[in-house]
Amino acid sequence: MGIAAAFMVPHPPLIVPDVGKGEEKKIMDTIHAYHEIGKRIGELKPDTIVVVSPHQTMYADYFHISPGKGAKGDLGQFRAGNVKMEVSYDTEFVKELCRLADIGRIPAGTLGEREKRLDHGTMVPLYFVGQYWKGYHLVRIGLSGLPLITHYELGQCIQKASESLGRKTVLIGSGDLSHRLKEDGPYGYREEGPAYDSRIMDIMARGGFGELLEFPEDFCEKAGECGHRSFTIMAGALDRLELEAERLSYEGPFGVGYGICSYIPCGWNPERDFGEKYEQKEKERLLELRGKEDEYVRLARKTIEEYVRNKKKINLPEGLPEEMSGRAAGVFVSLKKDGRLRGCIGTICAVQKSVAEEIIENAISASVRDSRFEPVEPEELDKLVISVDVLGDTEKIESPAQLDVKRYGVIVTKGYKRGLLLPNLDGVDTVEEQIAIAKRKAGIGEPEQVELERFEVVRHF
Repeated sequence: MGIAAAFMVPHPPLIVPDVGKGEEKKIMDTIHAYHEIGKRIGELKPDTIVVVSPHQTMYADYFHISPGKGAKGDLGQFRAGNVKMEVSYDTEFVKELCRLADIGRIPAGTLGEREKRLDHGTMVPLYFVGQYWKGYHLVRIGLSGLPLITHYELGQCIQKASESLGRKTVLIGSGDLSHRLKEDGPYGYREEGPAYDSRIMDIMARGGFGELLEFPEDFCEKAGECGHRSFTIMAGALDRLELEAERLSYEGPFGVGYGICSYIPCGWNPERDFGEKYEQKEKERLLELRGKEDEYVRLARKTIEEYVRNKKKINLPEGLPEEMSGRAAGVFVSLKKDGRLRGCIGTICAVQKSVAEEIIENAISASVRDSRFEPVEPEELDKLVISVDVLGDTEKIESPAQLDVKRYGVIVTKGYKRGLLLPNLDGVDTVEEQIAIAKRKAGIGEPEQVELERFEVVRHF
């Protein structure tokens, strides 16, 4: 017993005839593939079906697993309230999964339920499954804003729970692909949309799950996908399993990508340990980056490591270059972990006597005083990527046309409110985005007029 099969599926409600009312005929390949999945599940007769849905309760730093004995739902929000569903949860499986996640220090559990009713990301797949098999209990899991590797690790816990309980389990990774395939689609067109769909369907068709972990966050965001994390959890549940992978369909007639793939385990393959391979690759990458750090970043890292481990501020080192010890300037220290911001604190103008002292103060603040994040823990230190931005003089400008997101940072001012955004940041591609983010940081409304200043930085890695 264990994972008997897994399926990557979309969840467009219109493929349910009572919702589509004829529109479903435009994506018949998807419907035919769904019926094929239903038949395969009907033949397997699983004890437990695990559905991972992006429309289940979602938190930035926690995986929500639906609690209780069961739930109901209908498609009333899509004008098909007559399509109803009631499921029983596998409470023993949920308990075991929570236990294993706790052992693995993965923040997951049954707390914080905001909506008990079934979401459409769960109901659409189960609508087709229910035509071929009803003798299952359900486990329903939401996504999180945590790194992709953590989603993969939760999938590994699903596999272990299935094996320890002796459950024949089917996992359904529910999620649409890009929502930005066409100008007349729900979110318009971006070139990242079709690029994402082409890449993800290639990976999923051959079961190359290690590549899922390498997608940049900003690329996924620009593509407007909703299923990547679902698929990554599914990949983790298939860790070290040899698979018969099959692409069943792909369509995108409404500007949203719908892909269906099937995975049937057929033995063990220790070479498919994608999580461990990714972690090892990351360790090697981080060591290489650390070896290239200049004196600015080395000072910030030394400061952070001493303060996080021992709660002590280092003394100003001797022998620093004159440019660090003999001049003053505003400095920002930024921390990233797993490709995501982990802390960023800085000063627009010099507060300390030298750049070096500015780095020390702001490095400590970035690691333990950024109110957006919990303080950095000692076990995180080796995973941190640190950058230090030394700010040049600011100058007032009359128009956004005088900005360049790659070259200049921006300061927006409205009365006593002031916000800053550094230049050349991942995911910030236009001046309009740059100003809007700086306004939000300052608590300034989007339509409000502001004074603008620009500055250049020297960025140290």
